[in-house]
Amino acid sequence: MSVIKGNLLAVLATFDVAARTTSFTGAASRLHITTGAVSQQIRQLEQQLGFPVFQRHARGIILTEQGQRLHQVVSRSLTDIAEVIRELQTDPQPEGEIRLRLTPSFAFKWLVPRLHDFYQHYPDINIQTYADGALVDSRDTDCDLVIDYRRDDEIKDDGKTSLLMAESLLPVMSPDYQAKFDWLHPQAWHQVTLLHDAMPWRQAERDTEWRYWFNSMHIQADSRRGHFFNRTDMAMAAAEAGLGVAMARQALIGDDVNKGRLVSPFAPLQANAGYYLISHRHSAAIDCFVQWLRAQIDSVPLEH
Repeated sequence: MSVIKGNLLAVLATFDVAARTTSFTGAASRLHITTGAVSQQIRQLEQQLGFPVFQRHARGIILTEQGQRLHQVVSRSLTDIAEVIRELQTDPQPEGEIRLRLTPSFAFKWLVPRLHDFYQHYPDINIQTYADGALVDSRDTDCDLVIDYRRDDEIKDDGKTSLLMAESLLPVMSPDYQAKFDWLHPQAWHQVTLLHDAMPWRQAERDTEWRYWFNSMHIQADSRRGHFFNRTDMAMAAAEAGLGVAMARQALIGDDVNKGRLVSPFAPLQANAGYYLISHRHSAAIDCFVQWLRAQIDSVPLEH
């Protein structure tokens, strides 16, 4: 009897399998023990309980009335135990909703192509993405997170804002447009058509990125010429169509350069600006998304 008391859970597990298979032989096969061992454990259980749990007959076994009542409790208890063990062995997947506000250019060119990877890791987190304006109001506390493009020198240490990704500028154009000019000759810049993002950040002058690039490269050219768009991805699309040369942000070029749709004879120039993350709230889901964002940035180098 002492053996049964010390191994009661194991014996009840054997009883559960025998009740499910309605066969000592079937239970023995599932438990990888002999039929005789199953029969002995059930006999010892019945002796300890003081009542039979099975009726034996030529075709197999069936539960007695007492056995049926016992099996209901044993089966439910073993299922609960297994579920708790699974929960303890597996890190709980965070769930919830994240409200994210960002610029359309960053959403379409950088975030959306990568979201499939996030949902594979966190299928129970729902990201509500709002990219409804060329400029983002980072003070809008109706959202949880904001990704905004800003100049480095205007960032204040408020405990909520952190650099997500530094940016570089790169003039890009279609291969056919590149072939039209000698880009190392200063006179070329008096003939090309400039394509501008006229609203890179609030209160920016509409030629600010091209003027900054010309000054940094010591090129004498009129930065106010050309066509103006209120989003950098629109300027890049115009460049791909052969309308001129766009001042692109390197993080947003992506497959456009890899697939040869856009080219550049220049090296990237540090923009002294970048994409900043503003956190209005924290939760397990939000923390997972932020960690995923930073891992994406760290693992994928920017194209040169």
